[in-house]
Amino acid sequence: MSSPSGNGNSGGIEVAVDQNEHLAEGARIVDAIVTVETGDRIAVSAPPRQRVEILIIDCSGSMAAQDKFAGARRATLAALDVLADGTKFAIVQGTDKAEVVYPKDASSAVANHHTRSAARHALDKLRPQGGTAIGTWLGLSRIIAQHHRGAMVHAILLTDGRNEHETSERLAQEISASEGMFTCDCRGVGTDWEPDELRAIASALHGTVDIVKTPDLLAADFAAMMESSMGKTIPELTLRVWTPVGARIVFVKQVSPTIEDLTARRTEAGAQIGEYPLGSWGSEEREYHVKLDLEPAAPGREKLAARVAVIAGDDVLGQGLVKAVWTTDTELSARISRRVAHYTGQAELAQVVQEGLAARKQGDLATATAKLQRAVQLAAESGNDNTAKLLRAVVEVDERTGTARIRSSVDPADEMALDVRSSKTARVRKEGDA
Repeated sequence: MSSPSGNGNSGGIEVAVDQNEHLAEGARIVDAIVTVETGDRIAVSAPPRQRVEILIIDCSGSMAAQDKFAGARRATLAALDVLADGTKFAIVQGTDKAEVVYPKDASSAVANHHTRSAARHALDKLRPQGGTAIGTWLGLSRIIAQHHRGAMVHAILLTDGRNEHETSERLAQEISASEGMFTCDCRGVGTDWEPDELRAIASALHGTVDIVKTPDLLAADFAAMMESSMGKTIPELTLRVWTPVGARIVFVKQVSPTIEDLTARRTEAGAQIGEYPLGSWGSEEREYHVKLDLEPAAPGREKLAARVAVIAGDDVLGQGLVKAVWTTDTELSARISRRVAHYTGQAELAQVVQEGLAARKQGDLATATAKLQRAVQLAAESGNDNTAKLLRAVVEVDERTGTARIRSSVDPADEMALDVRSSKTARVRKEGDA
């Protein structure tokens, strides 16, 4: 059972707080789920910004195999077809170097019939060759973004391999330097790429990461990513959290539609005020888990545990309050917020999936089996049917006993899909749902 509290819509964005405000005497931990929803009105009324789309295509030698390069070319053209006229764009060739292959004489071109045709001819001339240096690709994309100050810059990055031709330190440096410069959706085609590398890029640059099992599926995926990018009309939102003296933020995590830990991204914005970047938005809903450590008060006393606001620049667009009331009534303090319980389970689900797969890679089948069996249980309890389906490709479940065992033969693509999609969460079921 839960109680929504401190809901606010002061500037066109709905902010709702769901929690059990009642704490047992002496308890310190406060949990709240903050739901942020932008409607069509604010998305449409947001001030227009110049858009820049960067298509980063792996052109290394390995892309010649299994029709991957031809699939990447078709996907790039599919994305350009979706691109709204007037949008600026650039195509980056990624090998052990990085080069803008279109346009050749500028940092970007303006999308129209002529430039799409010219881009097609430029792609026709490319041939797979060389190695893979993903950080270098990001570095060139950042230079393009720097030529378009104030624009909404979004990139799609496709690779089929690991970052083999530069150090992991270089990649980490380029990711860090690119934060706030552009957003980036990452895709791996086939099974020879490294999920942790693309996950790190997508996480830092407010994008998505996924596997595309075969090249023939790339075009539809690229078109969908470009459509999603075209729907983003709010360049940047920020979550601002004020806490009273003596309170400590344990963590701030996005928990829907995917799990993303924002805690380390905090920037100080005044006394007891921290800000967490949320990236660009369209008309959508996301949810955040805020966990606080608060100095206990006497039974019957209410405290304001946190004030949560969504801001754009200096404008507060919506806010909500997280409260705490200490009580000796165990019936009140024992009540559980359905949303808090649900998303705590979703976070555990993502964690045990990744731990189980890591144990399997290391040959520790006992740990892998235990972790993945727990994942099967959590997926069923929370109604995360997508993860449950992915799990069934990796483990077999005895329906009679509920025990799970890892399949003797697992398709590497199925295992990678479970890995990269494990952080996608299911929303809380509505009351009365089966």
